Amino acid sequence: MNKVKYFFQFILIIFFFLIFKILGIKISSFLGGKLFQKIGPIFRSKKITESNIKRVFPDIDKKRKKEIISSMWNNYGRVFAEYMFIKNFRNSQLNKNIVIEGNEILEKIKNSNEKVIFISGHFSNFELMAMHIEKVGIKLAAIYRPLNNYFLNFVMERIRKKYICRNQIKKGIGGLKELIRLQKDGYSTALMIDQRVTEGIKSNFFNEKAFTTTIPAQLAKKFKIPIVPIFINRYENLKFKITISQPIKFSDDKSINDITEELNRIIEKMILKDPNKWIWTHNRWK
Repeated sequence: MNKVKYFFQFILIIFFFLIFKILGIKISSFLGGKLFQKIGPIFRSKKITESNIKRVFPDIDKKRKKEIISSMWNNYGRVFAEYMFIKNFRNSQLNKNIVIEGNEILEKIKNSNEKVIFISGHFSNFELMAMHIEKVGIKLAAIYRPLNNYFLNFVMERIRKKYICRNQIKKGIGGLKELIRLQKDGYSTALMIDQRVTEGIKSNFFNEKAFTTTIPAQLAKKFKIPIVPIFINRYENLKFKITISQPIKFSDDKSINDITEELNRIIEKMILKDPNKWIWTHNRWK
């Protein structure tokens, strides 16, 4: 049954991708945003979304909560439409729409051949993080979670490998082994750390325990390398600001739990900075 459902989902999404390609980036991004504002709540639990927002903003009023949800879906839909134009962001046509704050940090990492762990969350168009890091010449491996829909996953993997980051590492034990091998070969790592993971640990996230990945902490401890937080902000619809933070070097006495909790606090600050562009639909505190 799932196979049939996934196939029809795949056909529908490919149809939209073809339409977007014809319409161009500006119209497609706008339409994708409007489309998701309408249909997004049908496919994702409204109860979970609202519950997550209330956990972070317990005193929020209905108007503000509605605004966050609407803006979130609009951004989500724009990201969906923009997959057809990722190569334009990478190959200079739309690259002018990306402003980098802290580019000198990336240049220093590249010129020194330093290995680091880049972390962020699902903000704005989150795919631009790994794309830009690799584009500036840093050897990079990006960790990702394969889509449940294996028909669509094949297409998305191809887009990611061709235009975002060549070295795509699947989450899981096999992927971790490959990641360690690449680390030994001088590759840095990029990953999103804001989603619930079953193989993680329970760590404080907005004062409640939430399963969180320990991969950044493990790599930082094993290879004694710094962690670089990155925040991506969308503004004026198709413009983005990528903020590169200074590398954080954790002392040897910091445990994996300590590092993981500190990284959660960094993600918290990013969410509070622009809650309208974070994906609130995941059951983060399950």
